[in-house]
Amino acid sequence: MNTQMKTTLSVMLLGLALATGSPATHAAQEVGISPWGPQDEIGRLNLMTADSQAAVLARLAGGKSYDLSVEYHIGMPSWQAAGDPHYRIWMTHTPHGNVVADPLGLGQAMNEHVSYTGAAISMYTHMGTHIDALGHFGLDGRIWNGFDARTHLGDRGWTVAGAEKIPPIIARGVLIDVAASRNVDMLPDGYRVTREDLRAALAHQQTRLEPGDVVLIRTGRMRHYDDAEAYMANPPGMGMEAARFLVEESGAMVVGADNLSFESFPSEIEGNYVPLHTYLLAQTGTPIIELAYLEDLARDRVYEFAFIGGSLKLRGSDAAPLRPIAIPLR
Repeated sequence: MNTQMKTTLSVMLLGLALATGSPATHAAQEVGISPWGPQDEIGRLNLMTADSQAAVLARLAGGKSYDLSVEYHIGMPSWQAAGDPHYRIWMTHTPHGNVVADPLGLGQAMNEHVSYTGAAISMYTHMGTHIDALGHFGLDGRIWNGFDARTHLGDRGWTVAGAEKIPPIIARGVLIDVAASRNVDMLPDGYRVTREDLRAALAHQQTRLEPGDVVLIRTGRMRHYDDAEAYMANPPGMGMEAARFLVEESGAMVVGADNLSFESFPSEIEGNYVPLHTYLLAQTGTPIIELAYLEDLARDRVYEFAFIGGSLKLRGSDAAPLRPIAIPLR
């Protein structure tokens, strides 16, 4: 770890000590103020530097790469219980339709010769493999770094900390296969992953976390992805102490998992129904990746890799689809 990252991490941990308390009091906490200054909109992504990116890329093993994203399709899992839109795709142009409607005025012969297909989609920003921007959840009307919804949120989204501010991510990635460590294909419904689960899985894999990592947790839930009802119903997720272990003890830059929501339900914290989201996004500035496809990495026991991913630059959005890849490291 270079000197710049060590200094930045020390400042960040000091900020965490001031911004967070014990799990029992999270609901009463305020949003975190960034150690990277009053204009900071990306939180812990500041841990990523040109040097850290170069160090990871220099260790690429080459050969096989892994796609960590899921397919988008009608009927896919989504936040349907909250009333958010399902994924929809429809054709705006088809070869036969163009012959009939001739929308461009080209004539029947041209439309029969040139087969034109076009489509449109509609979706919730938190569908499929995606990354949460820091504006997704806040506390008392404020988000990370004290930005206030009354000032910074308009009819076209956030004017700060939107998904368009998320930089391309190139970092060391680590898979923590909790399911395999517990000798199951998939964690039970409603299982709450603990700090000790993470430590045991890391020991089982002989893997060590480092500051600035993208840490992805496998629960095995992705095995139900093509059965949306089964995938969405009472999934396993992370507990508060597990999240604190990743950020405060291990220095993770980004955290994620293969379930619908990174955390488990019901909430451990009275007065806050999504305490991990507010802790990670609003209090510590930690982006969250959800619905990551980790089955191939787990099958091949690839626990350390270069994580390379870019999200769509959706201006003002609180999340964006992400297409990450993993390349094993030497």
